[in-house]
Amino acid sequence: MKKFFLLAFLLTVSACKSEQVIVPAVVHNVNTTQEIVVEKAHLPIIGEVEPIYFLPMKSPFYARIDTGATTSALDCQNVEYFERDGEKWVAFKLKNRKSGEEHIFEKKIERTFKVRRVGEDESRKAVKMDVKMGGETFSAVFSIADRSGFDYQGLIGRNILTGRFIVDTSTSYTLN
Repeated sequence: MKKFFLLAFLLTVSACKSEQVIVPAVVHNVNTTQEIVVEKAHLPIIGEVEPIYFLPMKSPFYARIDTGATTSALDCQNVEYFERDGEKWVAFKLKNRKSGEEHIFEKKIERTFKVRRVGEDESRKAVKMDVKMGGETFSAVFSIADRSGFDYQGLIGRNILTGRFIVDTSTSYTLN
């Protein structure tokens, strides 16, 4: 019985003196184990829906943030494929549903990939776009798709999110 009370006392005392311990994350790969040092303090926190600018357009597009999507996607209209200097290119119209602003883009196709859908796979083309998001201007790859049936014209995937933003889905419209 004395041992029980002594053990309970020690547990209580140690619980009262708890300290926050910071342990680095460890990723286990097949062949290696490495420590990941992430300085999250400098990354902006964004929400479920955020504005993105497709340069040189002046009006923001509102895009859904999707950490499950590998590649970002963009709603395009009047898509036409062609060849230029032996390479595959695409021309498309980007029209902002809210402002009405539109712009015709001609872009080299960066890659083609398959998207798994219920029923059958869909082949998509991806292009590199110059964008501005959260005060940062950069180039990113977007798949071009008909997103007219979706609420948001853009989808921001991990290819943009990784290393740039932390996502908090309990909020939206955090970026200027």
